[in-house]
Amino acid sequence: MASEISNVPDEKTTAPKVEKFRFSASVLSSIESMKAKLSKVPFYSVDMAGDSLVVGMVESRNIRKQPYLFYIMNFNVDFAEVIYSIPPDISESLRRAAVLRGLASALSIVADDYKVNVSELMQYVDSTLDKLLQGLSQSYSSLYNKYDSLLDEYRALKRLNIELSSSNRNLTIQATQLSEENKRLKAELDKLQKYSDESLMSIIEEWIEVHNNTIDIEAFSKTYGISAPRAEEVLDKMVSMGYLEVRG
Repeated sequence: MASEISNVPDEKTTAPKVEKFRFSASVLSSIESMKAKLSKVPFYSVDMAGDSLVVGMVESRNIRKQPYLFYIMNFNVDFAEVIYSIPPDISESLRRAAVLRGLASALSIVADDYKVNVSELMQYVDSTLDKLLQGLSQSYSSLYNKYDSLLDEYRALKRLNIELSSSNRNLTIQATQLSEENKRLKAELDKLQKYSDESLMSIIEEWIEVHNNTIDIEAFSKTYGISAPRAEEVLDKMVSMGYLEVRG
């Protein structure tokens, strides 16, 4: 058997899953020589457990300071075994590949002292890479479909943004025109409402007395800032009420 994988259940669903794999191996020199070399690696924890050299690597801990992301390499005289954790938020295939990389790094340090069965190791590497590539292919396909869908949405939103921008410009122009028109109408209304009919009648009477019983509508309108139709309207009213008499 090239390797074996076993899942160690945990009571908490958020706790990492623990797996292991094993290869047959042999010692070329001595376990003591291996210990001396691996002890020089600062991030390794190295100790003896019977006939095995135990090398631990704690990558992260939980809030209770317990190992969370870790792997432990047991180098026995007959086999090499790796026990490692897989947190629920990490890809299992990627995690196995990362642990294999860690094992390869340790084996390279003790290459003159220790040898694993190459055939078994390569079979496990092949299986791990195959699962990893399958997962990457599925992830890529899923991501591409999402990207394609988002791209269509982006293009639709971009077109809508262009249409809304154009509409907004038109509305801005219309709003400006309406504002100017409103100002013009307000100015005219102010002129129309500047004098009441009674006030204009009194002003017209004074004008006529000063100007020898005559009135120039245009000159009168300019003098008092009112429209000619408004002055004529009040004049007509004064004539109809008998205040003025038109002489031919």
